[in-house]
Amino acid sequence: MAGRNGASDERGRLVTDPFDYRIAKDGAVIVSRGGRVVTTVGGRDAARLAASLQQAGDEQVQHLLARATGNYRRGNERR
Repeated sequence: MAGRNGASDERGRLVTDPFDYRIAKDGAVIVSRGGRVVTTVGGRDAARLAASLQQAGDEQVQHLLARATGNYRRGNERR
């Protein structure tokens, strides 16, 4: 099942173990999963990501956050 951006979650991990995010005062987007910070996106990339997150639906938010981490692209990620 592919979304609009071509990403898929065939294993359902974005549903069973979703990402969370918060936007810091300085505009950085802090991405976490399972209560642990995975990555922090700053600068122009953070501004673009924050704008996209505000317009996205729940499923698309998860795909955007997964893409932002950079470690969930190949489908063979490990936890």
